Amino acid sequence: MPDALPVLLLTRPQAASERFAARLRQDGLKFRAVISPLFAVEVTGPLPDVSQARGLIFTSANGVMAWQVLGGRTDLPVFAVGPATARAAEAAGMHAQEGGGSAEELIRHIIAQRPPAPLVHLHGTHVRGDIAARLSAAGIACTSAAIYDQPPCPLNTEARAALDGQVPVVAPVFSPRTGELLAKECAKAPLLVAAMSQAVVNALMPLHKRNLKVAERPESEAMREVVSDLLNRALARDY
Repeated sequence: MPDALPVLLLTRPQAASERFAARLRQDGLKFRAVISPLFAVEVTGPLPDVSQARGLIFTSANGVMAWQVLGGRTDLPVFAVGPATARAAEAAGMHAQEGGGSAEELIRHIIAQRPPAPLVHLHGTHVRGDIAARLSAAGIACTSAAIYDQPPCPLNTEARAALDGQVPVVAPVFSPRTGELLAKECAKAPLLVAAMSQAVVNALMPLHKRNLKVAERPESEAMREVVSDLLNRALARDY
C-alpha cells in the first residue's frame, strides 16, 4: 500500500471534475482520480422578467448553463464572478466581464463601475452574499432569481472506500456548498484539502483533515497550484 498513488477526490459535477483532472495530468502529476459529485445541477426556472434589465450577474457557470437551457436573452452585458463563469457566458454568446473571483470582489467591481441598472442576479437555490440586496443598497437597482437547484448527492462507493482506506486523499473544494456537504463525511484516510476561499474553510471546519491549504486567489488556476502541491506531498507522504 505505501507505493499506491494518492487519490484525487473530485466532488464537483462530472464535466467540471473531468476537466480539472485532465489539467493536472497535463502538468505531469500522478494520482488516481475518483469523481463523486456531492450535488446535482437541475434546471428549474422559471425565467425571470428581464424586459427592463440592463445587465445580468452570474456567480457560477451553472447559472449560465441554466440560463441557456431556459432560453434566456444573450444580448445583455454580463458581470461574472470569475474567469470560468465569464468564459461560460462568452461561449453562450454573451459579452462578459470578470468581477474578481469572489462575491465580495464582484460587488465592489460593480459598484465601482456604476453600470446602467436595473441588474438581475441569476443563481441557484443555495446562494450566498446577498448580492442583489447589497447592490440595491448601494444605489444600483438589482433583483435576483433562482433558476436551478443543487440537490445533494451521496458519495459513491469508490469515494467512500477511498475515505475509509489508508492511501492519502487530496480533495479540492471549490464552494461553501460543497464544503458543507463534505464536512458531514468521516475520513479515516489521511485527508489533504484544498479550499477555494476562507468561506470554504469555514464550511469545512467539522471535517477531520491532515492538511488544509487555501488558494491565493478564488479561481481555478490558483486551486490547481494548491492541489498540485498537496498531491506532491501526498505522493511523498509528507503531510
